[in-house]
Amino acid sequence: MFPTRLLTLLLCLASINLLAQRTPIDSSLMLNWEEYDPPSTLVVPETEVTHAKFPFIDVHSHHWRMATQDLDLLIRQMDTMNMGIVVNLSGRGGQALKDIMDHVNASEHKNRIVCFTNIELRSIDEEDWLENTLKQLEFDVSIGARGLKIYKSQGMTNTDKDGNRIRINDPRIAPVWAKCGELGIPVIIHSADPPSFWEPHDENNERWLELKLRPNRKRDADNPAPFETILGEAHDIFRQHRGTTFISAHMSWYANDLERLGQFLDDNPNVVVEIGAVIAELGRQPRMANRFFEQYQDRVLFGKDSYQPNEYPTYFRVLESDDEYFPYYKRYHAFWRMYGLNLPDEVLKKLYYKNALRVIPGLDASLFED
Repeated sequence: MFPTRLLTLLLCLASINLLAQRTPIDSSLMLNWEEYDPPSTLVVPETEVTHAKFPFIDVHSHHWRMATQDLDLLIRQMDTMNMGIVVNLSGRGGQALKDIMDHVNASEHKNRIVCFTNIELRSIDEEDWLENTLKQLEFDVSIGARGLKIYKSQGMTNTDKDGNRIRINDPRIAPVWAKCGELGIPVIIHSADPPSFWEPHDENNERWLELKLRPNRKRDADNPAPFETILGEAHDIFRQHRGTTFISAHMSWYANDLERLGQFLDDNPNVVVEIGAVIAELGRQPRMANRFFEQYQDRVLFGKDSYQPNEYPTYFRVLESDDEYFPYYKRYHAFWRMYGLNLPDEVLKKLYYKNALRVIPGLDASLFED
């Protein structure tokens, strides 16, 4: 017994001696988590991708002053990225759209710039709202609109005369979706927001920093409604109007759950998706994303959303390269690193332009290789 006790005592003394020799923690050193963003020491190949491998169509862009915009400058910027066609979703409709189309058609670039129109839902209670809206759609298409864009506010924050949220699947709007099918134009719809915006704003929320910097983006069950409710209302109209083609923006906010997105596409053959503002989700799951693009290569379009030329190379790098562990350009969107998908050429061509040529009417196919 004695040797065992002695051995235990000696081990304890040795541990105490080691602890005494250890450098004490300097509790005065403090670093804000938001500031901690060290450069990676990982030494791996890095690919500089300044322009797309193939000409591409950006189906989700916003140019609010296109009626007076310097279109020559826009085209020069597009050329540096190998962008063949830009789709301006902010056409407004009516006279505002006509002003845009007149400006575009008077330029040398009318085959490079496409506009979608918009409608107003907040006047839905007016007696002649539907008649006027359908007439506007017909007029807008007659002067060059190639589709209809529905903003997230239409279905989230737009209210009727009684202050009630206008649900995007309100039966009064149904003739609009049917009219788009009749006119042969797609409807691109932004429904809801990233699901993390509905989660508690705490240490378990991946969008913690974004919600701190943009507190107006925080949602909850009654602001304005649950995530699944809002998204489900859009899904209702997809199912009810099979004769109309819909583009579900931002991969329908399922880019972090590609198995679910695949099931959604299987259930809705009249729907395609675009990748605007979700490239960081794809870039952190390269194997799963590769399998998704292989299976659904005919159902995904290229979109960016915010038109910032310096941000496009990150999209190209994720889609085209096999680079590892590189940063996204907005840390408050994605504090994680990304990986290149190295998509096959045929998949890239479908993503960059072939699918858009099929979905959006009247695009100039001669701008593209095939």
